[in-house]
Amino acid sequence: MATVYPFWLGGVAASLASCCTHPLDLTKVRMQTIKAAPGAKLPSMFFVLRKSIVQQGLRGVYTGLTASLLRQMSYSLVRIGTYEELKRRLSQNGKPSSAQLLAAASLAGGLGGVAGNPADILLVRMTSDVIKPQEHRFNYSNAVSGLMSLAKQEGVKGMTRGLGTNVARAMLMNASQVCSYDLFKSALMHKTIPVLEYQLKDNIALHILSSLLAGTFATTVCSPADVLRTRVMTSTSNDSVFHILQTSLQKEGPKFLFKGWTPAFFRLGPNTVLLFVFFEQLKKGWSALQLD
Repeated sequence: MATVYPFWLGGVAASLASCCTHPLDLTKVRMQTIKAAPGAKLPSMFFVLRKSIVQQGLRGVYTGLTASLLRQMSYSLVRIGTYEELKRRLSQNGKPSSAQLLAAASLAGGLGGVAGNPADILLVRMTSDVIKPQEHRFNYSNAVSGLMSLAKQEGVKGMTRGLGTNVARAMLMNASQVCSYDLFKSALMHKTIPVLEYQLKDNIALHILSSLLAGTFATTVCSPADVLRTRVMTSTSNDSVFHILQTSLQKEGPKFLFKGWTPAFFRLGPNTVLLFVFFEQLKKGWSALQLD
């Protein structure tokens, strides 16, 4: 009988990964938020990261970490936990098809997007606050006080701000990251790497390679929704997502949808690798505990 893993295991793995990659997440959000003058070249990822360190120090690039952890223990916990449970149930009737895994991942991602929306708002606001004019800053000291302030000042409407784009992004993310990881892992299992003459097994080498491919795929698929989500959540107006999309397309062209792709990949690539390596190790540890 297959081992049943705790629902929260994915959230813990995602939190551990986030602790390692948070500075890159902060850089990605700031790049997506910066609006360059017409004709001006956008700053590079390394410029934004270096400027953040110079202005705030090494501690500053971990601004918003509490919001990131809250996000992982809501958004990632639900999306990974639900997907794993759906996959387990589908497997009871034989090996699930790619279409079934895709549908399960999309549904789980949507539920995760709803669960993590308030924490997502806090994360985007806390990481982008420093590059805004003083009068437009939110000045949250941590995720808990920020959540209380968000609920008190903006109510349900504020806590569900950008929910549509966030759910769409979460569905894309889970389908392109978690589902593709399973598909890459299944496709590469027992394959031999010619140069190294090494046969891949269900070990850390397979987990790293599969997760790296999944991270690259997910970054490209999710970039447009990610950029729109960031702009909606950091906007101080009540403009709809369609108005923001239209305005941004007119001013910046379609390329704005892939702004921050490089830091997004540098963040999501390692984050995906760490997420699944931690997750696979946590599952092995849990299985060992059950056997004892």
